[in-house]
Amino acid sequence: MSCSAGRWCMRADALLGVDGVHVSSVTATGTGLLLGVETGVDLAGCPDCGVVAVGHGRRQIGLHDIPCFGRPVRLLWAKRVWRCPDPDCPRATFTEEHPLAGPRAKLTTRAVCWATDALQRFDTSVSALAHQLGVSWHTVWDAIKAEATRRIKSSDRLAGVDALGVDEHVWAHTGPPGSGMVTGIVDHTRDDHGVVHARLLDLVPGRSGKAYADWLKARGPGFTAGIKTAALDPFRGYANAIRDELPEAITVLDAFHVVKLGSAMVDEVRRRVQQDTLGHRGRKGDPLYGIRRTLQIGAEHLTDKQSARLDAKLNAGDPDHEVTLAWQCYQKLRNIYHARPERGRELVTEVIASFPSCPIPEIARLGRTLKQWKTAILAYFDTNGASNGPTEAINGVIETTRRIARGFRNFTNYRLRCLLAAGGHRHYRIKQTNHAQIRRS
Repeated sequence: MSCSAGRWCMRADALLGVDGVHVSSVTATGTGLLLGVETGVDLAGCPDCGVVAVGHGRRQIGLHDIPCFGRPVRLLWAKRVWRCPDPDCPRATFTEEHPLAGPRAKLTTRAVCWATDALQRFDTSVSALAHQLGVSWHTVWDAIKAEATRRIKSSDRLAGVDALGVDEHVWAHTGPPGSGMVTGIVDHTRDDHGVVHARLLDLVPGRSGKAYADWLKARGPGFTAGIKTAALDPFRGYANAIRDELPEAITVLDAFHVVKLGSAMVDEVRRRVQQDTLGHRGRKGDPLYGIRRTLQIGAEHLTDKQSARLDAKLNAGDPDHEVTLAWQCYQKLRNIYHARPERGRELVTEVIASFPSCPIPEIARLGRTLKQWKTAILAYFDTNGASNGPTEAINGVIETTRRIARGFRNFTNYRLRCLLAAGGHRHYRIKQTNHAQIRRS
């Protein structure tokens, strides 16, 4: 070996950084770097009888390592072959085992960890990792799948969880309606500073109370007994699961979805009045159609120009003042979450007492819905502002993962990828409302 080649091998040794592995040759190819490597194991015992084995030559094994300088790196491992000298031993020959790579592996151990870490911490795709490693999609995913499964099965993933959030989303848009729905369970536990480091705990097929209840049952009483708060959207199936499996937990209806029910009510009234007065759907130039967005804005955020325009359009297109009343009810509903806890509780009582008896059917229907969820709405003030917001944040990460992957066809792979991306390896800090700091709006 020339001095120049020796220096390259020494540099490659430092670059490889694996104990007990020596680089014997470095070759630049059209597709990347090719490193010849040898391990420094001099003695080995037979795995069956323990007798010191005798060297029986080497076998060339091809492995793909992490990329270097933006180019794929391939290792030619001169793997030792050993022979057991004991004539009574059933094992004649065997190959050495080394942390460099597992049996029959195509990727080095650190390449597998590097690829799995990339899916955990960065918004990347399996195909991009396969391109960087110079292997096929199936080769890199098979290795990642085994490593990811090992990490997700960590025994302490569910330790210390005292608050949960639940929501549904669509993971596949093929097949019969509803067949692509899944239920996501998210950790809402706060730290000492009141910050939620949201993380996905699991995804289960189906959107039903049974799916959520079965998952809680499978976790065991040791887990469910520690849950103090359970946030959810206004879906009775999840509420029933919480009632049955988490009887000691406080059920909290998400504030965002409560306000969303109010905004939907305003839009329903506007569309009905539009049809009753003009006989057609909203068109450009129609008074109510022109303020459809403004009606969704909080009164405290309207400028003087917007307020004047809103009044003018309502006077022109709302002869019976139904839209006006619906908008005022919506603002009252919003004010629940902008007031101090004491005033917020009073507003909840006022809303639930007045809405169901309103002659406008959309407002009355909203009032009946809120009445059914009164306890869960009031729990917002008893839990220092708990909501399902962390769950919605995790849903955004899940949607990003699905978009990067160009969709999924296999639920097992989908669940694994989502748990890697949103399982807490990247911190999503969500500061919950502290009612001690709220001022009257």
